Amino acid sequence: MDSKQSKKESSEIAGRTYDVSDYKREDTLSSGLATTHEQVSDTYAEGEIKAVVDDVNGRDIEIEKEGSKE
Repeated sequence: MDSKQSKKESSEIAGRTYDVSDYKREDTLSSGLATTHEQVSDTYAEGEIKAVVDDVNGRDIEIEKEGSKE
């Protein structure tokens, strides 16, 4: 594969966005897009009013917002 063809293929991959059919495809790019889409959808749907970080010991450490005085 020559350099021009490689650049063209890279541009096509970089410009690709998620499509519903990515869930049924078996190539690496489609699989990655489908997985990322699912993770973002789950995070968006779950939401979080009070952000916390899971401590390695199982405790939740609350993240305070700047200027927050609760």
